[in-house]
This record gives sequence, structure tokens and C-alpha cells, in this order.
Amino acid sequence: MFGKVLRRIDWLTILIYIALVSIGWINIYSSTFSEEQTSLLDLGTRSGKQLFFISVSLVTIVLVLALEANFYERFASVFYLFSMLSLLGLFIFGKTIAGATSWYDLGFFNLQPSELAKVATALALAKYLSDIQTDLRRRKDQLYAILIILIPALLIIPQPDPGSALVFFSLIFVIFREGLPLYYLSIGFALILIFIVTLMFGTIWLIIGLFLLLVLFFFVKRKSFKVPIFPLVIGSIAIILFSLSVNFVFNNIFEQRHRDRFSLWLRLEKDPEKLEQIRKTIGYNTYQSEKAIESGGFFGKGFLEGTRTKGDFVPEQDTDYIFTTIGEEWGFIGTATVIILFSILFLRLIYLAERQKNDFSRMYGYGVISILLIHYFINIGMVIGILPTIGIPLPFFSYGGSGLLFFTLLLFIFLKLDTNRLKENF
Repeated sequence: MFGKVLRRIDWLTILIYIALVSIGWINIYSSTFSEEQTSLLDLGTRSGKQLFFISVSLVTIVLVLALEANFYERFASVFYLFSMLSLLGLFIFGKTIAGATSWYDLGFFNLQPSELAKVATALALAKYLSDIQTDLRRRKDQLYAILIILIPALLIIPQPDPGSALVFFSLIFVIFREGLPLYYLSIGFALILIFIVTLMFGTIWLIIGLFLLLVLFFFVKRKSFKVPIFPLVIGSIAIILFSLSVNFVFNNIFEQRHRDRFSLWLRLEKDPEKLEQIRKTIGYNTYQSEKAIESGGFFGKGFLEGTRTKGDFVPEQDTDYIFTTIGEEWGFIGTATVIILFSILFLRLIYLAERQKNDFSRMYGYGVISILLIHYFINIGMVIGILPTIGIPLPFFSYGGSGLLFFTLLLFIFLKLDTNRLKENF
């Protein structure tokens, strides 16, 4: 039985997984290396612990592949309920690390239930959307689908862990793939654009720009085209009110560290001296990571030869900023290789998702793609300075047992579902 699963499984995806995990471990070893380190298996070191986590992940793969594929669909709701209870339990039993109460202390390692919640939410969303009674043309069903995503995010934000909460919203793309009207996505992007424009230029300039756009629209439109004036007026008022709320939220709800990160990202601070000061304080991680990657050049400085890596210039270099080690020690060649591997992985997963005959498998596959893609995009974006700093690990790379274990679980559940597609064809 297990032998048949191994023959049917997508080995290209597994080879990419092995490559990413291996390269990740090598760079964890390099970023945490010390002369006192005597053994690769020393559990007192970060690289030794990561090897242990890799071993646990390999055992997890065997267990995932050994179970029947329909097990994951049948118990998706149970997994979701359990993961929500684990998130609630953090408010009572959680351990606080770096200001966030996001972990359970299990003695031998810390478990982060938000990682399990990503897997469970992807399963629950696929289960709900694939139900024969679900019709995304109905507002009620749209609301229920969004609530499945919103509940874990709302439980994670107060920890506080806004980075992990943001990941759940990537699953909205699964709903769009299955028929949610695109105007919802348009509204979402419009709100983000209004938020950024308001911070950069202010509400007054936004109103002036909106007025000029309306004038241009009426000037170029055809005479036969009648404009619904009332919705246009209501929409314009809503834009202005939202813009006014942006300043209130930014100045009264955001913490100073959040305001500083947006100031750095959007260059809101006009004083060069103050901007440089922000770069060296709140933006210190990004500043140092940019310098580390830049210093690597085309070929890099070589394994264990990164001076900034050895000097601990970049905080969290084995977790959220692991990509800087690749940039410094392996240069453009190394970073390009990693990006190519991830790109092949995403394209392969899209191909696998599209060939599924079972709706649940296809929807879950797109959930896997959404979660991995937002982690990849935001992590590398913040490391090279094009996105604000958000505490999100690089999948299969960053140090951490919970992250590696549940990314592995997320991926291999889908690969198991894919083997079931082949079984159904026989």
C-alpha cells in the first residue's frame, strides 16, 4: 500500500523540498556557527536542533502519506476547531517570547499553534467551499467563507503577531479562484492604495486628485454613457471618510514602532538626518540585511566567510533574516538559485492543483500555494527593503521547529491528496 503511494507521489516537488530544507539548514549552521561547536548533532546549538526538527518532519511525512487521503477532508472541521481552541489557550497558558504570547512551552521545544492553524484553516476552507451546498454567488456563503479565514486572524492579532495574522488573508485568493466576484478584490486593493496615498500625500491632496479624476472621466466619457450619479457620490464620500480615518488610525492606534516602520518604508520622514536615524534604530535589521546582501557581490564571500554574518550584525539572521546569509556568503548566484527553486515549486504546485479531479483537493492545493507564496514574498521583500519589517519566516529555510513541521505538513497533505487523484483514474 505504502509502496503504491511512493510510486504515485510527485517526486519533483519532493526533490525541491529536500533542496530547500538542505540549503536552509546549511545557512542556519553558518549563521549560528561558533568555534566551540563540536558536533553537528549537538542539540545545544541551533543547527543541531534544526536537524532534530528535520528528522521529526521526515517522520511526519511518513505518517501523512500513510493515512487515507479522504481522512483530511473528513476531519477538516475537527482540525479547525482544535486549532482555534489552541489559539484561545494561549491567552491562559501561552509563553511570551520577544513580546508576543504565541507559544506553548513543551519543555524540549516551543510550539507555535498559529502554524497549525494555517494548515487547519486551509483544510476547513477547502472543505466548506467544496461542499455541494456552498454557492459563492450567495452573500451568506461568501460571509461564511471569509469568517473561516477571519476567526484565526482575530485570535492571533492580540498576541500580538500581526505578521502571522496577515498570512491567513492570503487564503482569500482561494475564494476568488472558486468564484468570488472580483469587485471584492478591487475594493481591497483600492483601500490599500488609499491608505498609502493618504500617508504619503495627505487627505487634501487625495481629494484634489479624486476631483481631477472625476473631471477627466466626465470629459472623456461618451455622451451616450450615462453615469449613475448617486453611487458615484456615495463612493467618493466613502473614499474621503476612509482617508480621514487613516490618519486617526496611524496616529492613535498604531504603536510608535509601527509608525516608524511605515515612515521608513514610504519615506514619510523628509528630514534626511531623522530618516537615517530611523534606518539605524527601528530599521536596523533591514539596513544591516541590505548591507550584508550587497557585500556578497556576484559569487559571495564563501561558506562560513560572511563577515557580517560572523559578526552578528543582522539580528534574527537564522530565522526571519536567513536570506541575508545566502546573499552574503553565496552572492547573487546563491540568491538566484533559491528564488528559482521557489519559483519552480510554485509553478509545480499550480500545475498539481489544476489537474485535481476532486474539488477539495484543488481548493486545498491553492490554499497551500497562497500560504507559501505570501511567506516567500513578504520575507524576501522585507529582507531587501521593499516591504516593511514583518516577522514572517521563509518556508523550509528559517530556523524553528513549529514552522518547518507545519510547512511540511501543509505541503505533504496536498501531495497525498494528489496521489489519490491518480488512484481514482485507475
